[in-house]
Amino acid sequence: MPDNGEIRYCQRFSYFVLKFTLCAYAVGWWLIGGFILAIGIYAEVERQRYKTLHGVFLAPSIILILLGILMFVVSFIGVLACLRDNLTLLKVFMYTLAVCLLLELLGGILGLLFRNQTVGLLNKSIRKGIVNYYDDLDFKNLMDFVQKKFKCCGGQEFTDWEVNMYHNCSAPGPLACGVPYTCCISPKPNEVANTMCGYKVLDKERLGLIDTIHIRGCTDAFFIYLMDNYKIMAGLLLGILLPQFFGVIISWLYITRIEDAIEEYGHQTDTLLAEEREARKNGRVAKWFRCMPEYN
Repeated sequence: MPDNGEIRYCQRFSYFVLKFTLCAYAVGWWLIGGFILAIGIYAEVERQRYKTLHGVFLAPSIILILLGILMFVVSFIGVLACLRDNLTLLKVFMYTLAVCLLLELLGGILGLLFRNQTVGLLNKSIRKGIVNYYDDLDFKNLMDFVQKKFKCCGGQEFTDWEVNMYHNCSAPGPLACGVPYTCCISPKPNEVANTMCGYKVLDKERLGLIDTIHIRGCTDAFFIYLMDNYKIMAGLLLGILLPQFFGVIISWLYITRIEDAIEEYGHQTDTLLAEEREARKNGRVAKWFRCMPEYN
């Protein structure tokens, strides 16, 4: 039967394993959050310089900044909590991860249950972006990429381009009643693309344009792509959700371990809240952090 020394060694070992794992997890996401925030700030500075993207909802820079701030702040709380064994910060970190995870799951479920409303909202956002297509370089680049990648045109259908002042059939100029060349069927290899291939297509019959432009809307094309590549999408979804679930579990285990130590030994060293105490002989790592629950 193991003696008391062996039991304490096992407890200390589990403590250090959980502490190291949680700190490495929090530091990793802290650095990633800072990197995403830096990219978002740089993109926003460039956007403001060229006065692009009037629709903030579709601004990649705004999305990156918000995501980066959230990841940076939450991960910093986790780093601080695991270094100091602060139960309050540890619980804030764990509950924040759990809430974000639940919100993502809830959002995905609601998106599936109300698919028609989700598609309608997406089409409405795309039409707003099409209005400022030539004045909004970020959206223009994004829309051109989507139309080339998914072989589609517009949001719900190719006629969405009528809302653009340059492509409207009543507008003057060569772009009137046409669509951007990214809607056109890709030319053969080594063949020069005709940038005016979408000329005067909005006043023609749909079936007569099959060999000229992609008549399918991009929202339908995107969802068809998701269905055709469901394994990749499932892997991507797990790659987003599993790390958060792992963070919740490891935080819960670490909180439980500290609470058990406090209950057993009656106190806990926390240099954030308590006066600095002389570290006991609990090993070099314990002396370094000065935060391991003290043993009698």
